[in-house]
Amino acid sequence: MNTVRTAVLVSGGGTNLQALIDAKQAGQLPHVEFVSVIASRPDAYALERAKKAGIPTHVAQRKGRSQEDFEAEILAYLEQDQVQMIILAGFMSILSEAFVKRYPRRILNVHPALLPAFGGKGYYGLHVHEAALARGVMVTGATVHYVNEIADGGKIILQKAVNVEPGDTPEILQRRVMEQAEWIILPQAAEIAAQELLK
Repeated sequence: MNTVRTAVLVSGGGTNLQALIDAKQAGQLPHVEFVSVIASRPDAYALERAKKAGIPTHVAQRKGRSQEDFEAEILAYLEQDQVQMIILAGFMSILSEAFVKRYPRRILNVHPALLPAFGGKGYYGLHVHEAALARGVMVTGATVHYVNEIADGGKIILQKAVNVEPGDTPEILQRRVMEQAEWIILPQAAEIAAQELLK
């Protein structure tokens, strides 16, 4: 068995999931097998992307539930699908320490900044780019890292820098970071992590 059974956890549109699907179809992820996509919202467009690619999907609704119930449902799907590696791709819930400890060095996250800058609690989505612009940085980017019990604190696998341009809004910067960094390094990091697990 020379592939790693991988689940992708999503909450929204699934552009990072699409980057993974495209990389897989282009032959860039020889050691990664996508066995399921789990969404925290039933209306996440990422579910449509997964279905088009023929990847089984599950919904573990976050809203209105305790963290324990939410994570128990995700764990049940992961065990059912015999998942060995987890990729958080625009997944908007922070996982508990107990959850993370079950999958040491097996959970990857993509963060839209050059960690440790603009990371940790409260830094997600557009908030990251707003903070970068407010600070006046000339360069930002994206980071793929292992997930541990500290938000955005796990070991870094890959980073890619992106220039901040005059006149950038948070939305424009978010798009550039996705196109020039996130969509490139997330598949690369997934393949690196899978190869590590197969050693």
